[in-house]
Amino acid sequence: MEHKRRLGVLGGMGPKATSVFIDQIIESTVADRDQDHIDMVILNHASLPDRTHVILENSPEQFLREIEKDIRLLEYAEVANIAIPCNTAHYYVDEMQRMTSIPIINMVEESMKVIHDAYGDGCKVGILATNGTLHSGIYSESALKYNMVPHLPADAVQQEIMNIIYRDIKRGVQTNPAELEAIIRLLIEEDGCQCIIIACTELSIIPLSGEIKQRCVDAMDVLVKRSIELSL
Repeated sequence: MEHKRRLGVLGGMGPKATSVFIDQIIESTVADRDQDHIDMVILNHASLPDRTHVILENSPEQFLREIEKDIRLLEYAEVANIAIPCNTAHYYVDEMQRMTSIPIINMVEESMKVIHDAYGDGCKVGILATNGTLHSGIYSESALKYNMVPHLPADAVQQEIMNIIYRDIKRGVQTNPAELEAIIRLLIEEDGCQCIIIACTELSIIPLSGEIKQRCVDAMDVLVKRSIELSL
């Protein structure tokens, strides 16, 4: 009954982030042969409406209609769990979960648990994310639930983050990691954050130095680890 542990991936938000997620699952799985890897059913639904736009315009109807069709396909494929490698889409995770009895791995909650386990109550968490994710409040609310202090970047810094995501990564433009690392240093050294959550799967694509990575928790990494644990 191996198919009962099959992982469904609701992807395409964006496509590059989904491909990185799949690569990380493969690279992070301890395997000596093909059969040791986990089975996945991957839906790379790139034409879904932009999540930030949907949240800011408060118009989720078309997005959720399309998502429901994807979930039905994953049900038909008999997946055991569903992973969504897109932080912003998690604003609608409760609506999506109500559509199916298949557990959806909640990347936001799983990431905040990891940070709380490492840093404990009172940890000031800097949130690197799209405007849609910040506006949705999903990470801030989860941080508060775990007795931690959420910190959002100043407007000018947030614009730099959005430029990296939309001007560069989504358009396939090469990004200089130093740009993101400077923002992370600012949040730690000037804003007093003890940990930074990388809460945008596009930002997960940027390779960070070891020193900077030590102060960050990447939600994509957390989702990869949890997806593997639930699928073996």
